Amino acid sequence: MPSGLIALLDDVATIAKLAASSLDDVAGAAGKASTKAAGVVIDDTAVTPRYVTGLAPERELPIIGKIAWGSIKNKILFLLPAALLLTAFAPFLTTPLLMIGGAYLAFEATEKILEKLLHEHEHEEQLVDAMGDPHELEKMQVKGAIRTDFILSAEIMAIALASLEHLSLVTTALALIVVALAITAGVYGAVALIVKLDDIGLHMAQRRSASARSFGEALVRVVPKILTALSAIGTAAMLWVGGGILLHGLEELHLIDPVAHFIHDLSHHAAEASGMFGGLASWLVTAIAGAIVGIIIGGLIVLVVRRFTKHPEELIVD
Repeated sequence: MPSGLIALLDDVATIAKLAASSLDDVAGAAGKASTKAAGVVIDDTAVTPRYVTGLAPERELPIIGKIAWGSIKNKILFLLPAALLLTAFAPFLTTPLLMIGGAYLAFEATEKILEKLLHEHEHEEQLVDAMGDPHELEKMQVKGAIRTDFILSAEIMAIALASLEHLSLVTTALALIVVALAITAGVYGAVALIVKLDDIGLHMAQRRSASARSFGEALVRVVPKILTALSAIGTAAMLWVGGGILLHGLEELHLIDPVAHFIHDLSHHAAEASGMFGGLASWLVTAIAGAIVGIIIGGLIVLVVRRFTKHPEELIVD
């Protein structure tokens, strides 16, 4: 009996070691995948605050909560099974699907830039202002945010999946779940903080302390500038991430080898010439190259889409 008990304990210890090793693999894989998807995460964080603009302050956090829950459902219920099926039966489709997502991001960014230049957002704002029912406006905003999140979440999960090669199906699934939960919590936690900064500033501006009042007033003044900057950063992130994905995909398919070699060489020379800022310089060259590709591909898609669809002002007239 003692020897049987010792054997059993030995088996339990072995299983525990294997479980610990698996958890370590999951944590490492999730961390690597999250890092790869960082560019899209920046874009997701920058895009979301606009969906609570114009709504009652007391509804901001509940709305963000609804969007976050919709984001989790997007990732876990729809995108995770699709990613696992892709891994099991059609891994060769990962790169083409990533490129489709990259093209969509490039299109969205280019469309935003064009709308800004042509002042087409003014028509959209007039349509939102004309909607008198706040409940309908809230439903419309949440629905739009979850729809946008689905596209960005699909890109995050696809990028994460591409970085989890040579792992078992179970480890891949667990790593993707960790990525989904961590990124959703990080993105919407940051969004909640951003949209409540002005309320925090107003609260501090009413304090007795002169320093607290000064800080609160400064915060209230700077929040609109932060939101404007976030919008610009989000558009730029869409361009460099989308274009970067397209560049990487075309390189993997050996369709632009001379261009890819030129960008790699330029990035390497920039890193060498920048000393301690070499990493930043290398990233900057790659990001600019991605943005250029993004605006070219995105511009072509915008031309095609606008050729066969109505313009925003025509939709409002209808």
